[in-house]
Amino acid sequence: MALDQSFVGRSYPPTDPYEVGREKIREFAEAVGDANPAYTDAEAAKALGHPDVIAPPTFVFSITFQAAGQVVADPRLGLDYSRVVHGDQKFVYNRPVRAGDRLTVTSTIEKIRSMAGNEVLDIRGDVHDQDGEHVVTAWTKLVARAAEEA
Repeated sequence: MALDQSFVGRSYPPTDPYEVGREKIREFAEAVGDANPAYTDAEAAKALGHPDVIAPPTFVFSITFQAAGQVVADPRLGLDYSRVVHGDQKFVYNRPVRAGDRLTVTSTIEKIRSMAGNEVLDIRGDVHDQDGEHVVTAWTKLVARAAEEA
């Protein structure tokens, strides 16, 4: 079933704030194998001009993908999540995510299109901090594979 094109441009309410902790940043940096000291050592981060440790660039994926769940779970859109694969991801930063940030995400459907029987959904996640400052925008591409012919 084709996704509802009238959803293009629709934004969902901002998420509850996610508080970025030093330990979460450290765990993520270790999980992705990035030993940059700015991710684990506040003094190293301060030497680079940051007020505290910063997060690796892909750290924000976990909260933007969770926020995109509002889109995925919207029954009116018509997305069969059991057929979805993650197609692409990109980020554009205004500044790094820092320990102590309280981040909210507003998800917006940017594009819906059909390709070779598959439905492709582009979701933009705008991330703001506790002061309303735009920190990063993340784009997530989801592909709902075509149903198999019987």
